[in-house]
Amino acid sequence: MKIDFICSSLVGGGAERVLVNLANHLVTKGYSLSIITFNPGDDYEISKKISRIRLHEGKPKNHKLRSANNLLKYYKEKNNRPDIVISFITETNLISILVSRLYSLKIICSEHITYLQQGNYVTKFTRNFIYRFANIITVLTSFDKPFYEGKGCKVVVMPNPCTFIPLKDNTINRKNVILAIGNLNRYHHKGFDNLIELAAPILKSNKDWILKIVGGGEKGLEVLSKLVAAHNINDQIIFTGFRNDINKIMQESSVFILPSRFEGLPMVLLEAMSQGMACIAYDCKTGPADIIVHKENGLLIKDQDMKEMQNGLTHLLSDEKLRRNLSIKAINSLNKYSIENVSGLWEDLFKSLQPLK
Repeated sequence: MKIDFICSSLVGGGAERVLVNLANHLVTKGYSLSIITFNPGDDYEISKKISRIRLHEGKPKNHKLRSANNLLKYYKEKNNRPDIVISFITETNLISILVSRLYSLKIICSEHITYLQQGNYVTKFTRNFIYRFANIITVLTSFDKPFYEGKGCKVVVMPNPCTFIPLKDNTINRKNVILAIGNLNRYHHKGFDNLIELAAPILKSNKDWILKIVGGGEKGLEVLSKLVAAHNINDQIIFTGFRNDINKIMQESSVFILPSRFEGLPMVLLEAMSQGMACIAYDCKTGPADIIVHKENGLLIKDQDMKEMQNGLTHLLSDEKLRRNLSIKAINSLNKYSIENVSGLWEDLFKSLQPLK
């Protein structure tokens, strides 16, 4: 079976990481796979068995029109057409659906944020009027399923896989590091502005701890650096930029914090738990509550309650036994998010789109 994954680019991000890891796993099962992008960026290691198609050049100047035109021309050649197209992220999904319908290709569109994040007019138009023409829409949690079904879509809940192998030896000597991860340019979405404010008094009272924020984004870095300076905590906050060694950083750190205002199903939270971190997250509308059982495998804090988050984080920093217990239970709670289980769910979708023999 020939499958094409389509995404705007492979610049660092959760959805892009899911795409690459899923493709790398599926290709070991004998599928013929290609990854198609419309913009430069290759932050992830791709199996040499996967064809890498870059449709980055050409006209017109308008990005969406150029991308659609390039994909139209690529699929005009019958030998390039796959059995199934899998498209990631809303605006790319719009292009992929229109082109796939023209060539009668089966298409699965993958949403990686909640519908509550409404986005621009293109996003709203795609969700309200175009998604119904896809064969299947995948969403990350059951919260989003009724919304898309109400738009006439066939919807399947498809969780993100945990892409890191869970630690077997969890006796690592960890540093006093609070870790947060995400694209800095999306600092409002990721809650990094609030994180700096809530962490400032805690860090000042715990001089042996640092907050490390991992992620690229020059514009966001500028905004957040000013906040750090305003709170006078420059010596306790580190911006690392984008990193490829996330699992190593997680294994060295003690506490993972997810301060997001909204999420889909946060893969970075799954990854942190798999690496034995004690995790604390806001109970934003979708995602964390599907993963964390409060006080069992992490701490789940009332959505955007800064005082409660400060209390929870302070408790974690002061109680090593609590961190240890949450770490052990976190690792043991992730079986349903294994790449083997999630890829099996994708294969069931592939089979459902194939004609009966």
